[in-house]
Amino acid sequence: MKILVSGAGIAGLACALELGTRGHDVTVVEYARHLRLKGTPIDIRGAAIEAVDGMGLLAQVKEQRVRMSELTRFVDSEGEPVAGIPMAEVSDSDDDIELLREDLLRILAGALPDTAAIRFGDSIETLTDTDTDSTDTGVVDVRFASGRTGRYDLVIGADGQHSGVRRLVFGPDEDYLRHLGVYFALAEHPGEAGSEGTNSIYNVPRRMAGVFRYNGTSVAVFQFRSEPIAYDHRDLDAQKKILIDAFAGHRSWRIPELLDAARADPGFYFTSASQIHLPSWHRGRVALVGDAGYCPAFLSGRGTSLALTGARFLAEELERCGGDHTAAFARYEARQRPYVTFAQGRVDGGRARMLPATWADIAARNKALQASAADAS
Repeated sequence: MKILVSGAGIAGLACALELGTRGHDVTVVEYARHLRLKGTPIDIRGAAIEAVDGMGLLAQVKEQRVRMSELTRFVDSEGEPVAGIPMAEVSDSDDDIELLREDLLRILAGALPDTAAIRFGDSIETLTDTDTDSTDTGVVDVRFASGRTGRYDLVIGADGQHSGVRRLVFGPDEDYLRHLGVYFALAEHPGEAGSEGTNSIYNVPRRMAGVFRYNGTSVAVFQFRSEPIAYDHRDLDAQKKILIDAFAGHRSWRIPELLDAARADPGFYFTSASQIHLPSWHRGRVALVGDAGYCPAFLSGRGTSLALTGARFLAEELERCGGDHTAAFARYEARQRPYVTFAQGRVDGGRARMLPATWADIAARNKALQASAADAS
């Protein structure tokens, strides 16, 4: 089949790999002009490890393994460690592999077969699905922002939390998006590049700022609690202002320095902790994979794993159903839904730990982690 995939993130590249290696003619269209590599380390867990193994990439993934969690500490205003990350959450087993997002993207992109191609600097503008039932010869007619047109047997929306495919086919974001009250930002911090030591996280009530070091680079990391904020997710200046306003008046530890890093970074990254809840991830000849269909929020630590299992399950079911997309999409959803339900139910604990609401809550969190560490030793 001729298949269009929207988005060249982890979900999109995994779909292109899984579908392309099964003989489908796959085009990936990506709004950005290059792979967007920015991001903190990610985790591949449980069934997603089996998916990566099935792609033939497990050895490469393990070669890029990092152990960030073991080197991360909560600190006080003087930068002194006050508590560590609970060892139960550390990625130190064969059931949880931690690596840099950019490394996984490069591994996936490097493994794409000749049957899959990426077209950068373009995006889907309109979709017209001519399908009326599972047996007809319908297609999806696509018009791109560039003015190009194309006709495809299937379209896969793998374009993230702010999916344009989802809006075109399923309706506006507000119908399906559940905001979890947290925003996340990431900026390069060149002044720290190459420095060694632990990763530091500092809290003031309802906010967190940190410095993470990996692979010879350093990044400033922020989280803060907030009600939903309306913003253009492609307007970096507006997103930087939201972050700066959220930390206005807070000058303890290294917060002003880290905000300066955010101001200066042309690749600044900003997103909300939000979940997508859809009753179905497919309609006609269009299906959603990864955050586009079932974003669990970064607080769950399982978005990457869902993208990988989703891509594999979808490709396997299309193969097993002999190209009957209606049956394949339903079977894909039945297999993936339990993993999504589990991941989306695991966000509240992470929010409470990373963003205590009051100074008293911060002190109580630190005391509990100290006691846990003492018991473990």
